[in-house]
Amino acid sequence: MAAKSGDTSAFDLLVRTHTDRLYRVAVRIVGDPAEAEDAVQDAWVSAWRSLSTFRGDSTAATWLYRVVTNAALSQIRKRRPAVPMDLTDEHLAPAGNTGNPEGAALREEETRRVHAAISRLEPSQRLPLVLRELEGMSYEEIAEVLEVNITALRARLHRARLALLAELKEVP
Repeated sequence: MAAKSGDTSAFDLLVRTHTDRLYRVAVRIVGDPAEAEDAVQDAWVSAWRSLSTFRGDSTAATWLYRVVTNAALSQIRKRRPAVPMDLTDEHLAPAGNTGNPEGAALREEETRRVHAAISRLEPSQRLPLVLRELEGMSYEEIAEVLEVNITALRARLHRARLALLAELKEVP
């Protein structure tokens, strides 16, 4: 990676290429757009400072997901107890047919319910669920980001899915 050797234009390309995805992950972890922006900014600062330690064992994207995940968890630790998830953000808007307003409204409401339920999960459950189900990452990538083995990841995902189903059953 050219950025590792101090090439600022290569680092700028990394920022332009990955910021939107990192923001999506951060907002789904912290549940607040402003905190997510802070987490992404902290992640980029941290990434720049620790570029020299990047061993290349994983892709740059996987490494950046780990950095932003750590930054988002740090944001959660800094904050006061519960901050509601703002799901009006365009990054979370459901895709769908705009020709059917009633159907679009129902899909949007269901999306809000699911995202709200995800935001109530413990971070240890929320993180793998967001990375797998919302970001579409592979088990191997997620295991690398979370620094766990595949067996532990599968167990976390199983518990997260069960907890999500329980959350969805509780809220009408």
